[in-house]
Amino acid sequence: MDEIIRAAGALLGQPLRDPVDLGGSSRSTVLRCRTATGGSVIVKAFADEPEARRAYTGETAGLSLGLAGPELLAADVERRLLVMADLGDAPTLADLLLGTDPKAAERGLLEWARGLGRLAASSLPRRAEFAALWQQHTQGLPSWEDEPWQLQNADAFLDLLTECGLTAPPGLAEELTAVGTAGGERYPGFTPGDTCPDNNLITADGLRLIDFEAAGYQSVFLTAAYCRMPFSSCWCVHRLPADLARRIEEAYRSQVVTQYPELAEETHWQAGMAQAVVVWTVDSTVHLLRRSLPEDGWTHRTRRPVPTRRQVLRHRWTSALELPGYPAFTATMRLLLSEIAAGWDVPELPGYPAFRDRSEPALPPRGPAQ
Repeated sequence: MDEIIRAAGALLGQPLRDPVDLGGSSRSTVLRCRTATGGSVIVKAFADEPEARRAYTGETAGLSLGLAGPELLAADVERRLLVMADLGDAPTLADLLLGTDPKAAERGLLEWARGLGRLAASSLPRRAEFAALWQQHTQGLPSWEDEPWQLQNADAFLDLLTECGLTAPPGLAEELTAVGTAGGERYPGFTPGDTCPDNNLITADGLRLIDFEAAGYQSVFLTAAYCRMPFSSCWCVHRLPADLARRIEEAYRSQVVTQYPELAEETHWQAGMAQAVVVWTVDSTVHLLRRSLPEDGWTHRTRRPVPTRRQVLRHRWTSALELPGYPAFTATMRLLLSEIAAGWDVPELPGYPAFRDRSEPALPPRGPAQ
């Protein structure tokens, strides 16, 4: 830690002191430090392993665009070290959803959805700039935009079914391959990558995003699916009231149609959303199922209340039971529910604490209008 502080101070041009560890991850150390002038900054140092190196490049290139995150004050590509402005201790969207104020949580969700939609719509002209920034800060790894992670997940998903003793329904491999990039080439938009509730600060100046480690351009549908599922790859997963889930999806959509007016057409929108739900359901299964087979466990090491991995998986599979255009995939969901989840003695996924009085069944999947 002392070495990180000294290097960051030299990078910033002033000494830093009084570090507070903000948690970080296996990829990075994150510190809040006091400056010589009495202010504070956030220092982030990345480990020397492949995903940490990619995360450094994503964070630095993403913040350099100056779109929605903290100001990037300095970066050192050799040390994989950056210093950014401190946004303070504003509540995160996760704090609001797990709290007791339904109006604050609802405002936070709508602000989150509109903010992400505006970001996706306004960022398209800067795609080449982001690519240049990636090369400027590169650690020799491709961006997530260039990494075929969805097809890699598809292969891992098929292998996992075999490992579980299940036979994939005919046509499943072809459906997963056809999902491809979920509209990424036709409808790209910038995203910090991890837009989960704990990475969104609800400040007096509006929504501010943190954690740009997976920043890049991806299909707007992949972000929109976070509104519907909800929070496709996160630990903070509970049920939303159905009316509110629809409102936040429409709040996001209302912004992206300014860039992609054809997405106002209902059939087009619902087809893209179904595709994104397939992508994220496969992703959840690949990342959670193997750990969930021998025993259950919480989705977060320290935060409470949170669901268990088995609760999340069963919710994901149930929510994907009716996706028009994906008969083999929906048959696979039924297979997982009957052969795997049937033996899980866990309660249904609860509603978010902030909306417990409005808890309703999970928002049913909607297919393209007929």
